[in-house]
This record gives sequence, C-alpha cells and structure tokens, in this order.
Amino acid sequence: MWKLLRFTMTPLLSLIVGLAILTLGAELLVRGAAALALRLGLTPLVIGLTVVAFGTSAPELVVSLQAAQRGAAEIAVGNVIGSNLCNLALILGLCALITPLTTDRAVIWREVPILVGVTLAGALVLMNSFLGVTEGVILVIALFLYTGNTLLRARKDPNQSLGADEPKPMPLPKALLYSIGGLGLLLYGSDLFVLGAVELAQALGWSETLIGLTIVAIGTSLPELAISLVAVKNGENDVAIGNVVGSSIFNLLGILGATAIASGGIAVSLSPVDLIMLVALTVALWPLVQTGHRIDRREGAALLMAYLLYTGWLFTVRG
Repeated sequence: MWKLLRFTMTPLLSLIVGLAILTLGAELLVRGAAALALRLGLTPLVIGLTVVAFGTSAPELVVSLQAAQRGAAEIAVGNVIGSNLCNLALILGLCALITPLTTDRAVIWREVPILVGVTLAGALVLMNSFLGVTEGVILVIALFLYTGNTLLRARKDPNQSLGADEPKPMPLPKALLYSIGGLGLLLYGSDLFVLGAVELAQALGWSETLIGLTIVAIGTSLPELAISLVAVKNGENDVAIGNVVGSSIFNLLGILGATAIASGGIAVSLSPVDLIMLVALTVALWPLVQTGHRIDRREGAALLMAYLLYTGWLFTVRG
C-alpha cells in the first residue's frame, strides 16, 4: 500500500505529504526519545542539549542521507547549506520582527564564534567541489568533540533552563511507541519528500542543487522554525538563538560529515555566491548579537531581506 501510494502521487503532492509525515515523525521521535532518556536518569539539560537539539535536525539528516542514497547528492549538500541560510536569515529574521531578540553573553562569546569557525571550515572543504570520506570523518569527530564539550559545560550549570526545549515525562509504553513510530514516519516521510523533490526538479527543469537550497531546506527547517517561534512567544529569546546556532553547527558537522561517509564522498556543485552568502550571514551574526546583546527589528528585517534577495537571485539566475 505504501509503495502504491508513493507511485500514484504527483511530485508536488509527494513533496507536501512527505514533508508532513517527516515533520510529524521528527516531533514524535524527539518527544519519545527525550522521555526515555529521562527514565534513564539523564538530566533535562543534558537531554535538551543532545536528544532534543539533534532531534530537530533529524529531518535534514534523513533527507540528506536519502538523497545521497538515491544518487542525488546535490540535494543533500544544498539542503545543508540552504538550511543554515534559513536558520540564520529567515528564522532569526522572522523571530526578530516579532520581538527584538536579546541574548546571553555566553551565546556570543562561546557558541557564535564556534559557528563562525565551523562555517569557515565547511566553506573551505566545499570549495574544491568534492567532500571526501576523510573530510566527513573529521567533521563527525568535530561534532562529537563539540557535543562532549557542551555536556561538560552543562554539568557546571545543571539548573540552566531550556524553556521550550524542556523534555516532558511520559509512560514507558507511550515513550516507546512515540520513538519507534516517529522513526518509522521519519524514514518513510523522507523517502517521499526526496522522491518528490527529485521529480519536481526534473519536471520544472531546475537543478537538484537549487531544489536543495530552497524547497528542501525550508521544509526540513520547519522544526527549528516552530521551536524558535514558540520560544520567542514565551519570551525565551536565548532558546531561539541557541536553537538556531546549535542546529547550524550540527548541520555542517554532523549532516555533511555523515552524508559524505555514507555515500563514499559527495560531488559538490555550489556556486561561490552560495558559500559567500553562508559565510557572510554567519560572520554578520557575531556583531549583530554584540550590539546591546540583541537583534532588533531593523536587523531582523535586514536578515529577512537578505534571504529573500538571495532566493530571488537563485531562481532568476539558476532556475
């Protein structure tokens, strides 16, 4: 039945249905896995920094792996770069328009410089148009080191609030059902989503890189968008900014690295403009959050405008 459903869908419908299933699967998996981790005795802070943080990037991860498996590595790479552009410009821009985003100095002096360094390193390894297995292994090792360092810092401040990311307890059978069911939906949804993206690109004559940088990237960034908007609504600006920064680091280290390893190396067809835009927005984030430790509505509008102009350029020049 599942295969029949997949093959009777139009590319656009496959994309939409796959995205809905993918998003639901990620939500169930994160909630179930977080509840299981609570039962194992992990603190809410540690769970929020690992299970929940990585779980919001699960759509990007499974979509990129599915794309690489289908021989559509350009979608995989475009998804990572596009998701980070989405995080830094679209999500932060929208959140700042709702309310100015104030942030703790720790985010400025610790996490943002790490993101800048990771982005510069990622741009360098992508410049030669090929991301090899060795480079992928180095990126994944760097992710483990970053996560380990984050957990060590968390032990020094165990009472830190996670706001919207705070894990919730639930009965064991329900936690198992959420975890297993969420994983299944995540895998099936990603299959439909990637299939729809590939076929839509072929039908419209767009490159797979363009689809990855735009439609796929926006779709897989919905969990980060939802968490950030809820955090802003609840006045938890640090959670919104921390979620975007953490997800962007995970995308570049974990998803690029894992996809390169799983596919035996990835051919990259990004243009210099894509990488320049990524580096420029990331570097710009540092002075933005330093001006009074906030991103105001004017700066949020500038971020959003930059994203819209870049997207317009993509479809005009590369569409």
